[in-house]
Amino acid sequence: MLVVQILIAVFALFAIARAVSQYKQGRVPRTWLAFWVFFWLGAAIVAVLPWTTEVLARVLGVGRGVDAVMYVSLVVLFYLVFRLFVKVEDVERQITKLVRKVALEEVESAKD
Repeated sequence: MLVVQILIAVFALFAIARAVSQYKQGRVPRTWLAFWVFFWLGAAIVAVLPWTTEVLARVLGVGRGVDAVMYVSLVVLFYLVFRLFVKVEDVERQITKLVRKVALEEVESAKD
């Protein structure tokens, strides 16, 4: 068990370092940096101090800490999938607009 806890904690530190690196390169906004830092800190805390999930379970009114973590994880994952869906739809709209513009420009230049 101790080896798994150490591995998760080390991976969490690695993930935080990567998030900070992405932020410094301008690829991740500050709000997402904060989200990922808190997420990975939470994962490290739960790995090192597993009893902390029981506190979350009591707050949520769930029987076991593992159940609480699963419920919260599902909600977070569905939210992130929703965000990705919205972003993909936006990019598709932008691509369609750009393709139409390029096509019209090509038609205009072919006329000349």
